[in-house]
Amino acid sequence: MAYDAELADRIRTLLADEPGLTEKAMFGGLGFMLDGHMAAAANSSGGLMVRADPAGPGDPLLFPMVMRGREMAGWLQNDPDVPLTDADLSRLVGIGVAFVRTMPAKS
Repeated sequence: MAYDAELADRIRTLLADEPGLTEKAMFGGLGFMLDGHMAAAANSSGGLMVRADPAGPGDPLLFPMVMRGREMAGWLQNDPDVPLTDADLSRLVGIGVAFVRTMPAKS
């Protein structure tokens, strides 16, 4: 399955004014990078993936990402069958932005 192009456009709009924004196609999804760190992605299952502080509070709409049977610390995703309002999406993408802004820019 490919990523949801409409979701990608909504993420792109939210991040349009962020400095250091780049997009990168990867693993069937589209990642949104800030200064070289992925903050959010429209993933290949049709949902949203965000980078987050593993010790952070999380969000009720997100659950840990599992890859090859292993939970990926610091990566959260939503259920692609649950529609995200604009307010939900803004809040969730904001989690990723806030976390990657704590990291030094990649060269």
